[in-house]
Amino acid sequence: MDDEKLKYDTILTHAGRDPSRHLGAVNTPVYRASTILFPTLAALEAKEGTKLRYGRRGTPTTHALEDAVCALEKADRALLAPSGVSAISTILMSFAEPGAHILMTDSAYGPARKFCEFTLRKFGVETTYYDPTVGAGIEALIRPETKLIWMESPGSQTFEVQDVPAIAEVARRHGIVTAIDNTWSGGYFCQPLTQGVDISIQAGTKYISGHSDLLLGTIACRAEQYDRLRETYLRFGVCVGADDAFLALRGLRTMAVRMAHHHQSGLEVANWLLQQEEVCRVMHPGLPGDPGHALWRQQFTGASGLFGFVLRPADRPALGRMFDGLNLFGMGSSWGGFESLLVPSNPSVYRSATTWAPGGQTVRIHVGLEDPADLIAELRAAFDRLRE
Repeated sequence: MDDEKLKYDTILTHAGRDPSRHLGAVNTPVYRASTILFPTLAALEAKEGTKLRYGRRGTPTTHALEDAVCALEKADRALLAPSGVSAISTILMSFAEPGAHILMTDSAYGPARKFCEFTLRKFGVETTYYDPTVGAGIEALIRPETKLIWMESPGSQTFEVQDVPAIAEVARRHGIVTAIDNTWSGGYFCQPLTQGVDISIQAGTKYISGHSDLLLGTIACRAEQYDRLRETYLRFGVCVGADDAFLALRGLRTMAVRMAHHHQSGLEVANWLLQQEEVCRVMHPGLPGDPGHALWRQQFTGASGLFGFVLRPADRPALGRMFDGLNLFGMGSSWGGFESLLVPSNPSVYRSATTWAPGGQTVRIHVGLEDPADLIAELRAAFDRLRE
């Protein structure tokens, strides 16, 4: 199959599948294995010729998912972790050494910040948080000991879009590795490695899975970063169960149709929220009035279902009435599944280089696969309760 002649959605439908190697099975079977047996001493001692050594190092099921992630992210190599946080920690530890310096966007996922503050600091690593909108101006923050620049675009709480190509270009000139949390796009609407980034991480729990039934982290990288990452990966015993890998592969096959629905429905709900008197701000880079819209159009081919908005000031009882009467929207910490979610949030607790003071209650919304008209009707009823 000549992938260069195929459309992206077609590649994702077939990536990581080889029925001829599995008795014609369309899907790579679940290989639950720890011990791998070898027929001869020569085969046991061979350094080349087999990817199968021990279950922790991978099975045909996990290798199939690694191949599919490479196709999704347009990467050279991929690694799998049991959660998004595990993938983040693996990358950060790969660049941890006494005296090292890391630049991390101030909009980063909370556990990524905490790993820097509570774990990397113990190893003598210093982290500087920077304004996510700094762009090429990040050059002024680089030190001789800077080893890694971490991005997240858009930020999963406040949705600032970073100028990823500009930051990657500055980093490359200084010989600094770049990594990005690409979970918001699912790897479907954006492939950061094509924009100069070295490492792309996702919580595959979200859009790769799509069904809220597994935990997974993915690391996609350029070939020159793979050995360093894999060394850390192996030392920490990071691995993924075959059943979770199988579910992720199944989710990947429907990603194209799911992401198209998230994109369209998310924009429909976001545009409705813009018109509501209870809402003073909507944070969705797909909206023309959003500060990151121009960069979003340059770097993304679509938008996922996750965005935010700010309610005008309301007391706690009123917020309770609004949220407690929800039926279609669930209240939960994750996102990326088929179901819609609505949760209050407080991004200010994760800020140090910038200030988050929007003038009201920040709310994070994930628009799932329900009909957007039904979701809007439920939000209308929720705002009615808020006004009571």
